[in-house]
Amino acid sequence: MKKEDKSLVIEKIAATLKEYNCFYVTETAGLDAEKTAALRKACFKADVKLMVVKNTLLRKALESLDGDFSELYPTLKGSSSLMCSNVGNAPAKLIKSIVKKDDTLPRLKAAYVEETIYVGADQLETLANIKSKNELIADVIALLQSPAKNVVSALTSGGTKLHGILETLSNK
Repeated sequence: MKKEDKSLVIEKIAATLKEYNCFYVTETAGLDAEKTAALRKACFKADVKLMVVKNTLLRKALESLDGDFSELYPTLKGSSSLMCSNVGNAPAKLIKSIVKKDDTLPRLKAAYVEETIYVGADQLETLANIKSKNELIADVIALLQSPAKNVVSALTSGGTKLHGILETLSNK
């Protein structure tokens, strides 16, 4: 590959990484054509962008970005695929569901989620349990609505009880 072509690929990888809030570095080298097609289809459905990248080009793209990605560099060995998403736990859930069906690949090498770096396949469970921004907002709204719902519920049920008591007394 020519130097100009490499610089274009590095720029493309860097631009892709800037588009998304998180990315996962995975190993998908042992997948056959059928499993690779199934993985790409599952990624498309989950709104996860899957790219096969050369480690040296990915490293140079990371070096060109703002931030310290030095913890990721030791994981850039063998073949690597990049899974990019705007939802922090989407790639982890996708990998977990695929590994549950077939225990071989993809294997998590490292992940960058919400400015935190996770290294190793043992972090997959942690990453799958991370709540997305929308899930956290929904939890906060539910917690804020809960006391108001309880008050309204108590007032409406109390009103019917009071009405029932008054009606019983008036009938006597």
